[in-house]
Amino acid sequence: MSGESVGEALRYLVPPPAEGGTPLDRDRMRASWGREFPADYRKFVETYGAGSVEGCLVIQQPAYKDAEPTSPYGGMLLETINAEAAWARERKSPQLEGTDPVLIAWGVTTSSDLLCWDASDGDPAAWPVLVRNRDDDLWRRYDCGMVAFLVRVLRAEFDECPLGDLTLWGRGPALFLTETEQKRLWARGVNPWEGKGS
Repeated sequence: MSGESVGEALRYLVPPPAEGGTPLDRDRMRASWGREFPADYRKFVETYGAGSVEGCLVIQQPAYKDAEPTSPYGGMLLETINAEAAWARERKSPQLEGTDPVLIAWGVTTSSDLLCWDASDGDPAAWPVLVRNRDDDLWRRYDCGMVAFLVRVLRAEFDECPLGDLTLWGRGPALFLTETEQKRLWARGVNPWEGKGS
């Protein structure tokens, strides 16, 4: 990325919220899922928290398998179950035919696209992003991490938009709001994505 890190690029494109992120119990996550999570995701959660980019892409709250889900959006556990069911029944790109990934869902869009890692590799830095595009019910693989994926969508750096929802495609700077901030604004009668009364 021409000298800038993907983390710096994301901070420019999607400024972190003022209220900060969510503390992540790294040991509990590892014990719960049986693997370490990617460093870029951990940093994202600690800086941004769980929430939405422009109201169309929800970044899932970290989940522990021994705890009740805390997210009103389904959460990492439920979306992972959804992804596994979708993987079993839906088409795959030629690159993915015959593969059997370990799916962990980290995001979902308002058009029901699923964004996952293939967590098969022992090195979480090597986990590619797998996307189930709901428009064509096709799974595709993107050989980059979560943060690089977000940056490349916002900059339109893939051959085509990986998502069914085009809101973020080539958008450039975008707004991120935590789940807490969204709830606070809705409670005041303010649409958080329009900045006016609903």
